[in-house]
Amino acid sequence: MKKSSFVAMVLGTVSVVLFALGMCMALIPEWNAFRPGIIFGCVGLILGIITLVVWRRMENKAPIHINGKTVLTVIIGAAGALALGVGMCFTMVWGRMIMGVVIGLVGIVVLLCLIPMTKGIKD
Repeated sequence: MKKSSFVAMVLGTVSVVLFALGMCMALIPEWNAFRPGIIFGCVGLILGIITLVVWRRMENKAPIHINGKTVLTVIIGAAGALALGVGMCFTMVWGRMIMGVVIGLVGIVVLLCLIPMTKGIKD
């Protein structure tokens, strides 16, 4: 394993754990930790961005240039993740199984569409 991959794996894991813990703290009312949860979530997001920058520098890659395709990719990825999450909420929280499965499948299809959008289709 390359050093850059190991560093990215460790930093990425820490950032995702902080973000997930922060969201749980903020969104589970029984924990009564909304403000600390928001702080943990923001620290996780910032660490995730730092991870991306550090990994790209260690790999000697150019910085990400923000253009229309990048913005569209982020928007489609967020929409797909939100659709998948809403489908899970419909199924597990609100007890609407069929609607939840349909919305979740739409989210999965949208997320799968990101692969040909970013990598392209080749012969």
